[in-house]
Formats: sequence, structure tokens, C-alpha cells
Amino acid sequence: QVQPVESGGGLVQAGASLRLSCAASGGTFSRYGVGWFRQAPGKERETVARISSSGLTTYYADSVKGRFTISKDIAKNTVYLQMNSLKPEDTAVYYCAARTRVGEEYVYWGQGTQVTVSS
Repeated sequence: QVQPVESGGGLVQAGASLRLSCAASGGTFSRYGVGWFRQAPGKERETVARISSSGLTTYYADSVKGRFTISKDIAKNTVYLQMNSLKPEDTAVYYCAARTRVGEEYVYWGQGTQVTVSS
């Protein structure tokens, strides 16, 4: 089974960019759909973006559409979340998760990486 491992979080100013990485340990993302989720203090976890096992289909939350881009590098067994034009409201812990089939729950979760955007 695959174990996602996130990296790339940090503290940036509003308007800056960050790229989060999610590496697959113990498996290959070519067999899994992968999603990025975030949870801010006192708020429920929300879906940020998803990408299919093939990498051909993506989904974005309205709040990040046009600013964030999810991509999958099969050769590097890594999924990226490119975040541009960051806003303070993007501040959250970002999690990467994987699932084996569309419609199923995301079963394999990473430990999360903190993203903090200052105004």
C-alpha cells in the first residue's frame, strides 16, 4: 500500500507562490487517485484539488481555481500542488491522500505540511 509523504510548506507573504510535493512511499501513484486537502484551525477539512490515477482528470475547489495547479509526475512518483497568488485565507495544514478508485474514500493519508500566508 502507498504512503503519501508531503513536503514544501512554509511561511510566505500574500501574493507569493509555493509548491507542495507528495511523494509515494511503498507504492506507485500511477495506480491511485490523489487529492490535496487542507484544514485551517477551527474549520473542517476541505478538498483543494484532485487528480486521477492517469493524471488526465483534475478537479479544483472554487476557492483555488485559477491559482493552484495539481500535477502528477509518474516517473518521480510524486504529485505536486503549485500554489500561486497565495492569500492569508489559504493558511492551513495541507494533506495529501490517495485512493484506489473514483468514488471511494481516501484511505492513505500523509502527515500534513503547514502553509502560512501572512498579509
